[in-house]
Amino acid sequence: MLKYVAKKLALTVGMILIVSFVIFVALNSTGVDPVLYTMDMTTYNAQMAQQIRESLGLDAPLMVRYFRWWNDMLHGNFGYSIAKKFSIRDGLISKWPASLELSVSAFVLSTVFGILLGMLTAFYQNGILDYVGRAFAVFGNSMPEYFFALILIQIFSVQLGWLPSGGRFPVGAAGFLNRLPNMILPITAMTVPMCGNLMRYTRNTMLDAANQEYVKTARSKGLPEWKVYTKHIFRNSLRPIVTVLLFRLTLLVGGSVAIETIFSWPGVGPVLTASVTACDYPVVMVSTLMTAVLMLVISFLIDLSTALLDPRVRLEV
Repeated sequence: MLKYVAKKLALTVGMILIVSFVIFVALNSTGVDPVLYTMDMTTYNAQMAQQIRESLGLDAPLMVRYFRWWNDMLHGNFGYSIAKKFSIRDGLISKWPASLELSVSAFVLSTVFGILLGMLTAFYQNGILDYVGRAFAVFGNSMPEYFFALILIQIFSVQLGWLPSGGRFPVGAAGFLNRLPNMILPITAMTVPMCGNLMRYTRNTMLDAANQEYVKTARSKGLPEWKVYTKHIFRNSLRPIVTVLLFRLTLLVGGSVAIETIFSWPGVGPVLTASVTACDYPVVMVSTLMTAVLMLVISFLIDLSTALLDPRVRLEV
């Protein structure tokens, strides 16, 4: 087991280095000069622009800048925004609580309701609940988050006026209870699509497990149907469901960027969007690398959980 973990960990570290190099080279090869976005074009001159490049270290060769970048990050220095002049580390840390509030809430709600609905639709296969659940799954899978968010704003904010269309706090208010109305629409926009996908996957996985021989043996022993579903079918469906749950963590990061921007939520999403618009590539590089590292770490956790749940995986490596 230790050999398997060490091999996967080394592969993950290697992939992080490769991905970081690709991100760095790609963003530094766009041909866009970020210094131009920091200067007043009415007083622009080439000598001043060159001085700014030298002060930021942008005149050094590409590989030198890449190793400097990694050295700084390993020492906790993620650099500074060229356009906004803020510390990237401090800026992202200050925004992460708001992003995590949305992401964790959507993840927990979609996981609970997705698995519960998946179990119920599998238990009542071909019943009314199953048909309704499958229709909900189709809606969730086919509806893009950003488009669903715009629909929610149009209905509940513009037409009905029940809920605010953006912001984290009402004007002049603070505290969790006061911001609950502001959280409903963005969390719903993220939860429904993910819930539909997980519900369908849970249902199909449990129906596949229900046709296995060990389930038929359990039924032949006279066990109650609910115990067969919970103890034998659901338990043996956990491995693929856990895999899907771990992969959904990366979708939360990608999805939250669009949702936070649409709802003016003061998280990481608007910072990344503004940085891309302003060609502020130090912020874009760090944000993109963080997302890539998260995806690779999650992939490592998936391999580890699979090996723990199924020892045959370790033997095949």
